[in-house]
Amino acid sequence: MSASFNKIILMGNLTRDPELKYTPSGTGIAEFSLAMNRKYQDKDETTYIDVVTFGKLAERVAEYCQKGKQVLVDGRLEQQRWEDSEGKKRSKHKVIAYGVTFLDGGRRATSEEHADADDDRF
Repeated sequence: MSASFNKIILMGNLTRDPELKYTPSGTGIAEFSLAMNRKYQDKDETTYIDVVTFGKLAERVAEYCQKGKQVLVDGRLEQQRWEDSEGKKRSKHKVIAYGVTFLDGGRRATSEEHADADDDRF
């Protein structure tokens, strides 16, 4: 049996303010989209990816991040699959974030499972 590894680190700018919702049990869920720019051969290329955060991390992201702010996201990649109303199979990748570093303000937030008491994480 072979092992798998799923970790992603992205740096980009928020394309919209985070949207914060709560589950019936009270767990926060914040979603936002990142734009990552790359320049090559005198051309600009932008990649967009959706990011989801949970718990206290979601609340901190919603409080401190706004459209246009630069962040560093640490998490894992997840693929969603579904059929649209016409029966066509669709898929989309998103990042489940464990940590978000606010680069414009120098603050960092991580999920509770990854928090380290020796630093300034939320």
